[in-house]
Amino acid sequence: MSLPRLAYLTGEYPRASDTFIQREVAALREIGHEVLTCSIRTTGAEHLVGPEQREEHARTFKILRAARNPLRLIGANLRFALNPVRYLRALRLAWGTAPKGVRGRAYNLAYFLEAAVLADRMKREKIDHLHNHIAKASCTVAMLASELSGIPYSFTIHGPDIFFEPKHWRIDEKTARARFVACISEYCRAQLMCFADAQHWDKLHIIHCGIDPERYQTAPHKGQVLLFTGRLAGVKGVPILLDAVAELAPRHPDLRLALIGDGPERAALQERAKPLGDTVVFLGYQSQETVAEALSQTDVFVLPSFAEGVPVVLMEAMAAGVPVVATQIAGIPELVSHWESGILVPPGDVAALVEAIEQLLSSADQRRVMGAVGQATVEAEFNIHIEAQRLSTLFTAYASGETPPKRELLE
Repeated sequence: MSLPRLAYLTGEYPRASDTFIQREVAALREIGHEVLTCSIRTTGAEHLVGPEQREEHARTFKILRAARNPLRLIGANLRFALNPVRYLRALRLAWGTAPKGVRGRAYNLAYFLEAAVLADRMKREKIDHLHNHIAKASCTVAMLASELSGIPYSFTIHGPDIFFEPKHWRIDEKTARARFVACISEYCRAQLMCFADAQHWDKLHIIHCGIDPERYQTAPHKGQVLLFTGRLAGVKGVPILLDAVAELAPRHPDLRLALIGDGPERAALQERAKPLGDTVVFLGYQSQETVAEALSQTDVFVLPSFAEGVPVVLMEAMAAGVPVVATQIAGIPELVSHWESGILVPPGDVAALVEAIEQLLSSADQRRVMGAVGQATVEAEFNIHIEAQRLSTLFTAYASGETPPKRELLE
């Protein structure tokens, strides 16, 4: 059986903060899948920080941009309206899964119109299967496009925020209608099982986000350099990190903290970091190559988040042999083994964070040992080439009507 032709849909693609999706798409193409990338919105220039993002941006189908053409929008809907039973069924689905209130109904009707544009393009491209990442609004579009076109869909669910409002996003209905769901961790799968009907649990599969370990050079473990990579938003706990650095700096005059990323809290965080002077530097969004280069000069990677899925930035640090300090939440313990590849601390605990960073800064040998364990972990369980092959096996098995094998056999 030939490999299914895929469409990949997200709300905004490509983004500097979602490089894991770009890697997954690239790995699926290497396997032999044809992949049409689709984005609801057009990505802002601030995310096009490297050649990978610019190339993917150029080849991605932008749905809202296409829908602004009245002839294209009306034409797509008219073509599907020729099958009134299917068209009205999809419209009823949009209405029935909308959040309560006029605003929620209006949004879902807009998603319905977008879905027609996407479904029309997929029909023209002879797509066999539609896959969505994130499971929020763009997954609503995917579900409706599937209903309109008859093209089956699946989605990858990440968390944590999707589980804050599961009824709003109707992850129960999306799971019921999906051919399968890829869960990024055992924790994520368990959370989805709280809301999905038990009859659908068998189609919830663990597919890790992954990285290419070959991209990363092993860090030297000879300095006092800390690195944070992530969105500068409240959920990431950066103020806790800045407080920890303020406490550590007097004891470690060579200490430096670099923050890669951007977000709504950047200005406030920069203001908060002013008393630390040159100890802290904000670098904004950077290309994948620049992130890899920064990791090669990093001694300890710190991620003090309050909520996470399984952070890809931790995988990147571990691939570079950098020990990590992270919070003991959600799926992180499935990636980071406490006192083996890093140190896990309670979220929001400045004293615990200071102690963990101090422990690693004081011993280059310990950093080396933990870094080696982290490299082995990522190579075995979070390698994008292995995970993409597992995902490809799911696409192919479900397309042929076969029962997919368990995770350890998904290769």
